[in-house]
Amino acid sequence: MSDRDLISNYKSIGDITGSNKLNKIFIETVKNFSPDLILLGHADSIKKNSLKIVRNDYPKIKIAQWFLDRMDDKWKINKLRFLDKIDYMDYSFCTTDPKSLNFKKKYNISYIPNPVDESLDDMHVYENKNPEYDLFFAMSHGVHRGVLKKGKFDQRENLINKLIKKNPHIKFNIFGMNNIQPIWGDDFKKNLYNSKIALNLSQGKPLKYYSSDRIAQLIGNGIATLIDSKTKLDDLLNHNDAIFYNSFDDLNKKLNNFIKNNKLRTKIASNGQKNYHKKFSSNRVADFIVKKTFKINKKFQW
Repeated sequence: MSDRDLISNYKSIGDITGSNKLNKIFIETVKNFSPDLILLGHADSIKKNSLKIVRNDYPKIKIAQWFLDRMDDKWKINKLRFLDKIDYMDYSFCTTDPKSLNFKKKYNISYIPNPVDESLDDMHVYENKNPEYDLFFAMSHGVHRGVLKKGKFDQRENLINKLIKKNPHIKFNIFGMNNIQPIWGDDFKKNLYNSKIALNLSQGKPLKYYSSDRIAQLIGNGIATLIDSKTKLDDLLNHNDAIFYNSFDDLNKKLNNFIKNNKLRTKIASNGQKNYHKKFSSNRVADFIVKKTFKINKKFQW
C-alpha cells in the first residue's frame, strides 16, 4: 500500500488529510489478506490505534518497520517518527548503527544497509573508457524535490566548493548546488556514467554506518566511490570496494591520484559493484528483515 498516494486521493472536507480513510483501508486490507507480516516504511500516517486493532484482532501477525533517514541530534524529529509506533513493533530496522542512537535496550532494533537492486542499478560505469568528467556529486534539498529551494543551504556545499577552488584542473559534474538544479532517474544515470569517480557525502556529521541511499546507486552502478572513513563503513566494505578518506587533504589527494590511475580506479569500481550486489542485495536485506522479525535463527554478516 502506498500511504501517500491514498492520502492524496482521499482528501475531503470531512477528512482534510485523508488519514482517516487511509487507516480504514489499512485495517480492511489486513482483514482481507490476514498477512504473516506487516512491514511499514516511513508510514507516518498509519495511526497507533490502527496497529492496536491489528494486535488485538490478529495477534499472530508480525509487525516491523524500516527507516532510512538520519536520526541523530540535528534530526531529532526523525528519531521521534521512528519511535512513535515502536511499542507495536516486533522488530525495527534502520540504516544507522543502533548503538550510536542510544535506543532503549528493550526494543528490537537492527542495522540494515541501503539495499541495491540489480534491475535498477544495472550500469557498469567503469566500462566507460572516456568519461567526460572527473568527479560526480549530486544532492537535493529534499527527496525528489524537482528544483532548488530558495534560501536553502547545505553544509556539504562548503566542502564541494573548497574542492572546486583547489582543483581548477579537475572537471566537476555537480548537481543540486551553485544554481545547478538536481537531477533524477535517467538524467542521474547518464551523468554518473559520464564520470570517473563519485563522492558519497551525506548531510551532517559522519555517523556510524549511516549513508543516504545514494551509496547503493553509486557503488551499485559500478563507479569508484569516495567515502568518509569516519562513517566506519570500511567495517562493511573493504578498501578494494571503495576509496576511503580521513580528512579534506586526504580526500583531495586521493581524488587527484585516482583520476589519473585508470587501472586501479577501474579495479575498485568493479570490485565494489560485485561485492555490494552480493552482500547488500535487496533480496538479502529482505531475507534479513524476515528472519529477524520471525526469530528464525540464521547468521548474517554484513
